[in-house]
Amino acid sequence: MPDPARAVEQLPGGATGDARGIGAGLRGAGAGDPRTALRAAVLGVLAELAAEAATWTVLGTGQGQYGPDTTGTFLGYGVDVRVALGPDAAGEPDPGLALPVLIAGWARGAVAPGVNVEVRLLPEETSARDAAAFGARLRAELDAAPEPRGVLVVADGAATLTTAAPGYLDDRAPAVQQRLDTALATGDRAALLDLDEELSARLVLRGRAPYQALAGLFARDDGVAAETRYQDAPFGVGYHAGLWRPA
Repeated sequence: MPDPARAVEQLPGGATGDARGIGAGLRGAGAGDPRTALRAAVLGVLAELAAEAATWTVLGTGQGQYGPDTTGTFLGYGVDVRVALGPDAAGEPDPGLALPVLIAGWARGAVAPGVNVEVRLLPEETSARDAAAFGARLRAELDAAPEPRGVLVVADGAATLTTAAPGYLDDRAPAVQQRLDTALATGDRAALLDLDEELSARLVLRGRAPYQALAGLFARDDGVAAETRYQDAPFGVGYHAGLWRPA
């Protein structure tokens, strides 16, 4: 059976398109910058994912599905960093790609240039039930694949944790983010499915549906072996980097 590894990556500004945050995150940050620890944790997780699987499926929020022939650029976020979802991708980079697609290409290029990536985006309004079913269908595909496949979740936590956050401060956000953090750190699939759709939207927690798809991905397992490499909110947005494997 394939061993779907899970990494959640978030670059500063991911939910809101903060060009300065995205640019600095891609180029790397200096000592003492919170992005340094975040970037190191993300790259470490990605390296482990690449060691286990030569094909990745990336889940994120948005519309559409993209294959290994896709190319794009972060030009719309302030830096002309060109990325691709596969080693043989060619053509003019699309500057209008959704951020999870661009991050997927950046992740591949950063640690595993030979990997082929497909991206599947879930609309933000996807219900918990539909997201879980989506994850379950993906798991069936993984189990039927002849080679190990990795799953990378690119998703945002709440973006309303402080007055400096992209969505400003919502007093309800810290408690919800804490529940999300605990669920990701402990492999609690039920807690992910309990994320409220309306409240998540109000808290600018746009990664809810991909997180709930993650719960569906592991629904058939007796348990989850979860490893957390980074969990913090230095920019008023919840960031997490870690791995899930079937226990």
